[in-house]
Amino acid sequence: MITVPAVPADLAPDPAWETEPIAGSRTAAGFRLRRDGVTVDVRLERCAAGRLRDAYPAGAHDLELRVAAGCPDHLLPALLRSLTAAVRDADPHCRRVVLAIPVADRGGITAAGSAGYRHAVDVDLGQEELALLVAEPDWVTATDIDLERVPGA
Repeated sequence: MITVPAVPADLAPDPAWETEPIAGSRTAAGFRLRRDGVTVDVRLERCAAGRLRDAYPAGAHDLELRVAAGCPDHLLPALLRSLTAAVRDADPHCRRVVLAIPVADRGGITAAGSAGYRHAVDVDLGQEELALLVAEPDWVTATDIDLERVPGA
């Protein structure tokens, strides 16, 4: 079993979103965000300690981002971009921010794609089938196309 670090306590999304911390634990944190008369509850949880721990090979710093139902489609991409940037600032070791969206939710998947998330895999958690979409920093996705060179040699 891997040691799972605490969720960053100093998450600071875009100032356009009024942010209020709500219930949380060492490996999960909740936030209530407000903007343009809309209130959205958000939860961040370390994948290796949460519901996705057995769904894919989760890294210790991977974070699942859950946005409660009710966020208008026109605000969702901005919210996802803001929260993803805040996670990267607060936890520079985070390899991936994961959105688990029901596979039938085409609107949510499209909104996530426009916010920079890409589809990684579909998983079945027993009660629901989810599409896992990920946002990864450049240092994770960078590849060296020089196939003749051994890295570190």
